[in-house]
Amino acid sequence: MKIGSLAKLSLVVLPLLAGCGNFWQPPSGTTTTTCTTNCTSGYFYVLNQKTDQVIAYDIASSKLNPVGTTTLAVAPYTIAIAPNKNFLYVGTASGIYLFNIASGVLTVASTTAFNPDIPGSMAIDPTGAWLVEALPSSNSVVLQATPISTVGASTASTTTPIETAPLTGTTVKQIAFSPDGKNIFLALGDGGFAVVPFTVANTTSTPFGTAVYKGVYASGGAAVSIAVDPKSRLYYVGEVAALSGTSNTGGLRVFSYSALPTITEITTTPLSSGGLAPSAILPESSGAYVYVANGNGTSAGSISVFDFSSSGTTYSLTTTSLSTATGITPAGLAEESSNTYLLLVDSSGGPDLNAFTFSSSTGALTSAFTSTTGTDPVEAVAITATP
Repeated sequence: MKIGSLAKLSLVVLPLLAGCGNFWQPPSGTTTTTCTTNCTSGYFYVLNQKTDQVIAYDIASSKLNPVGTTTLAVAPYTIAIAPNKNFLYVGTASGIYLFNIASGVLTVASTTAFNPDIPGSMAIDPTGAWLVEALPSSNSVVLQATPISTVGASTASTTTPIETAPLTGTTVKQIAFSPDGKNIFLALGDGGFAVVPFTVANTTSTPFGTAVYKGVYASGGAAVSIAVDPKSRLYYVGEVAALSGTSNTGGLRVFSYSALPTITEITTTPLSSGGLAPSAILPESSGAYVYVANGNGTSAGSISVFDFSSSGTTYSLTTTSLSTATGITPAGLAEESSNTYLLLVDSSGGPDLNAFTFSSSTGALTSAFTSTTGTDPVEAVAITATP
């Protein structure tokens, strides 16, 4: 599915600058870690849309380290990382490109896009078999599935992806796979959200099933974020204008995963997300807590903390009083592979990147460091971490 509304420009990848080098270093004095000595992380990647860059990092000895910088010739929109940690996919204004990962550093597999379409969001199934792209157009959203075996190699070749029929809705805000790989979840703005069954083993026919939909909770609302519990027990939808009033009208809706394909909302929702726009949802890896990043217009944003609880096979989410301040426009959350740090990027800067440590007993976040991710304004719009 070609989308002609955005210009197709060629991609040029400039040489990577590994290590700290002279290109960019974190500002001195910004690291205020509360972690124990020699805390480390896996690699993670920040997408700077304004400066057309992907920045690679890790954390070693409790300090943020830039690993490499990849500069593109066109605007990047979305990124996804393969479960085997070897490949990163970048959706840009000229299509989707594959990058190989070696010790955190990115090298482009081919200067030609293996898919010329422009994704609004991307996700990789938990087995690493499929890259799924959500493509918005003027009157619908289409899902494409590309077998990673055809492009996730040291070189990338053009391939024909498998498409769904057009989905209801004209925009896609986020896409997420369930951890069991059986369903894809899409936040579709004022179109609510959709759940699309997925069969990983279908290699010769469409892996997509029939979509089911749920509208927004309140008139004038929009589904802007979506996520799934790491043990496939609940799934979460963040909506603008889900609650009445003049402040904190963003809502977090909670649904039963086991009830699918019937969409069943638990009775206690929507919960207040703690702000106006719940732009990102992160269920942390143990499943005990759910973090929601909120924008608040022109004032500081926040991260709210929710408790997950269970009684047999009955699951629920509870609001806590815990909240952590962020920049004005939080744009993405990630948990890096050591499960030590929660990472947040903010597209308005102030700062571009936040890292927090977790409390395993309460879910509370403590600031570990803040940093720029380049020469501002960079518009850090996405973050992903190696599994």
